Amino acid sequence: MLKTSSFDTVTRIDMARSIAGRGRYWTTAYFVDGLMVDTGCAHSARELAAAMAAEPVAHIVNTHSHEDHIGGNAALVRQHSGIELLAHPLALPILADPRARQPLHPYRRLFWGWPEPSIGRPVRDRDLIRTEHHAFRVIHTPGHSPDHLCLLEEQRGWLFSGDLFVGGQDRALREGYNIWQIIDSLRAVADLALKTLFPGCARIRLKPREELTAKIEYLERIGDRVLDLRRRGWTVGAIGRSLFGGPGLVEFLTLGHFSRQHLVLSYLANAPGQTWPAGLHEWPFRHSRDGGVAGFPELKMGLNHSEDRLE
Repeated sequence: MLKTSSFDTVTRIDMARSIAGRGRYWTTAYFVDGLMVDTGCAHSARELAAAMAAEPVAHIVNTHSHEDHIGGNAALVRQHSGIELLAHPLALPILADPRARQPLHPYRRLFWGWPEPSIGRPVRDRDLIRTEHHAFRVIHTPGHSPDHLCLLEEQRGWLFSGDLFVGGQDRALREGYNIWQIIDSLRAVADLALKTLFPGCARIRLKPREELTAKIEYLERIGDRVLDLRRRGWTVGAIGRSLFGGPGLVEFLTLGHFSRQHLVLSYLANAPGQTWPAGLHEWPFRHSRDGGVAGFPELKMGLNHSEDRLE
């Protein structure tokens, strides 16, 4: 399933696999002045190639190597002679052999599928990618993945943020993300002179500084609470339930690959200068009859019904 829309001279392409007649877990690519930013998932690769057949695609930049951003690479490269595929150096081995380098969980195969191999060349932090009318600055923004990058068009104040920023208030995190690196990367782009933010899914932001700042403040506030509760001896399970409520749909769909546990653990594992005593990481935790956490009578179960995002 594929939908296109326009913003200024940028074409936005939203893609998803159709399941029961509806697109599920959309991902977004952009096309501007011969440059493609990401290519969606394998399930929509054929549709993307058809939609771009008459367009002068000269460059593809992958913001990172996750399967929902590289799935159309091979189809576009076959279709457009001389196309240049660019990504962070850490992404290139994954692009070249996705099945060996990036095993997929069942939900990832269902929603996005296995990408075909594609061969790219490296771009690094501060490199400049030139098109006919624009110049895009590469900004390395690790955290969501080690190979994540954003593209900045400085004259227009455009930021193509990939999955660094997609909005929302995180209640779950995927295993392997580094939440403190995400915060640092958000800070780095929040200081730029931005007018428009083009995320890897969700709506385009016209007040990027405000939204980036709000996201940073939320993540830092949660981090402070996680560390404080951990110092007081609370388990990962108790912290997760207290701050984020019960399990969201995303935990069930991903069999725990996205979870409150991984969000809490990322704050703890990557916190600078912190060490923790053993024995406080049990998950799941047990409920007491009064709605608290067994072993922590002072902790009541706070519920948060905000929608989980699969980011």
